[in-house]
Parts: sequence; structure tokens; C-alpha cells
Amino acid sequence: MWQNAWPALVLLALMVGIAWALKWARGRLPGLPGVPGQSGPVLKVLGSVSLGPQQRLVTLQVGQGESATCLVLGVAPGSVNALHEMAMPADTAAPSAPAAPLAGGFAARLAQQLVKGPGDAPR
Repeated sequence: MWQNAWPALVLLALMVGIAWALKWARGRLPGLPGVPGQSGPVLKVLGSVSLGPQQRLVTLQVGQGESATCLVLGVAPGSVNALHEMAMPADTAAPSAPAAPLAGGFAARLAQQLVKGPGDAPR
């Protein structure tokens, strides 16, 4: 019985050894993804707009501080195209307040109801 099991045990030991060697090498080689302590540039999605069922316009911030860059990308199935690149403006830290709705419109009445709460609605 053991004479038939030895090849399978040797193959299993070989596979475990190769897996351990690859894990060890992954921590030692620079530039491999998923290695702790070795990260690329900081990426932050600033905004995204759907242009169609499978097309999007995405704005990314690459880097931090003075060296931050803003990228506008066109994303479609199978392709990502850089449409524009510019330095990040200095005033991006303070987000702007949303515009106030018009006084008599539906948006204004809805905003008033949301401020009051649903239980305070007039009957």
C-alpha cells in the first residue's frame, strides 16, 4: 500500500514547498502587489458620472500635498483613457456648501419637510 502512496506524498510535499517558497519570495521582492510596506501613489476617487450603460467619467486625485494631481478618466469596458490632467487646486480642502433651493419650488418644500421631520408635516 505504501509503495502506491509515496508518489502522491512526494507530490504533495513538493506543492506545499513551492507555495511556501512563493510566499517567502513575495515578501522579499520589491514592486509586487500586496506586499506590506510597499505602496504605490495614493489614489482617491473625487467623483464619478455615468455617461451611458457602460461608460463613466471618473475624476481621481493621485498623490498628496503639493505633488497632488487631478486626472479625468474615461472608463469603458476594456479601456481607460486619460482625458485631462492638472495640478490640484489649493482650495480643495474646504468643500463648498450646496446651493439653496428656490423659494417656492418643490425642492424648497421638500427641504423644509426634511428639516422639520416627517412627523411635523402639515395635514
